[in-house]
Amino acid sequence: MSSSKSEELSKLRGTLHRQRYSPTVIHNYCLYAGQFLAYLEEHEIDLHDVTADFVAEYLCHAVLQFQKDRGRLPAPRWASIPRSGIHALLRSALPEWPPSPPAANEAERVAQEVCEQYEQWLRAERGLANPSITALMWEARHFCKWLIQRNGKAGFADLSVRDIDAYMDSRAPGLARKSLKDVAERLRGFLRHLHRSKLHGDDLSGHVIAPLLYAYEGIPSILTTEQIAHVLEVAVQDVSPLGLRDHAILQLLAKYGLRSGEVGRLQIEDINWRAETIRVHRSKSNATAALPLMETVGEAILRYLRDGRPDTDVRTIFLRSRAPYQPMTASGLYGVVKRRLGVAGIELIGKRGPHIFRHARAVSMLRASTPRKIIGDVLGHRSLEATVPYLKLATEDLRAIAINLPCREVRQ
Repeated sequence: MSSSKSEELSKLRGTLHRQRYSPTVIHNYCLYAGQFLAYLEEHEIDLHDVTADFVAEYLCHAVLQFQKDRGRLPAPRWASIPRSGIHALLRSALPEWPPSPPAANEAERVAQEVCEQYEQWLRAERGLANPSITALMWEARHFCKWLIQRNGKAGFADLSVRDIDAYMDSRAPGLARKSLKDVAERLRGFLRHLHRSKLHGDDLSGHVIAPLLYAYEGIPSILTTEQIAHVLEVAVQDVSPLGLRDHAILQLLAKYGLRSGEVGRLQIEDINWRAETIRVHRSKSNATAALPLMETVGEAILRYLRDGRPDTDVRTIFLRSRAPYQPMTASGLYGVVKRRLGVAGIELIGKRGPHIFRHARAVSMLRASTPRKIIGDVLGHRSLEATVPYLKLATEDLRAIAINLPCREVRQ
């Protein structure tokens, strides 16, 4: 074994060990990573030149080699095991994996430069939070890719209203009206950037046609006070590491009405145990808020940190329950809520993600006659207008003040 190959495998083994992978997984990952490195060495290919397509080609070779050695094809999903080991090797050895695909032609190079400038402006000038930037940039890159496929070039100067209409038509299938309206808003932002950067003579953002949404249409699902209490009561009985984590997450959602991203980004240093405060990094405004640490929330988090959280150097509080122990994603938090509602036997007709606790928190404050400004501060809204939609959630309160109108008798 060459020294470079031995060093890379030793580095990979140490990384997997720190991430608390089991000895069996570490052995398998290093075994297949070693075979991949031997293949690269045999064909005189540098590790830094490896692409996703090359890994796919190697896996096809590995399947054929398996058949040659054992006289039979491997199981249908066998390739997922060496693929995971190879990807772990590449993440350990390379600064970026998977790498960003290089521009295939001049049109893609121009589009990449424009998108990089747009992202820098969103980050430096607008100061938007990462989730907002990610959504805006996905739409911008998708639009550029579509435009190149349509016209064969990233000709922003020649962009027309007809192009915009065609793009919106291509995005419409399968999207709800609200989602399509979000697409329109993100596209308008990119079109304004093209005009601001003098890449197009006109501001075409006003020509983006979006579905009409009526103010406060639809009442989202919310949990009652009794349902929230029942969910927390059932969750606290699960003393497994997974149960301790889920209970702490549910406490944060129920007591503060945090967004899923705000829960997922909490760091250990965001909790000041002496001052009994918790620091929340707002998802949309990119601001920071210091909130009083409620006793039940603090106790739930402390139990998880002491008895449920994996032993790792990661500073994010809530981690995956299985290696690699990485911060939880939005889909992971959605899964927590869905799973715990199911265990508690609570079925909802509409949405059932983390945001339903936010809606419930807003209703509880409304019913407690909490001033709208304070509700907005707790929920992390920038303006009072952002809090107005939550007024529609207190439907029972509106029914309580309903007026009985006299009915006229209709003579036959």
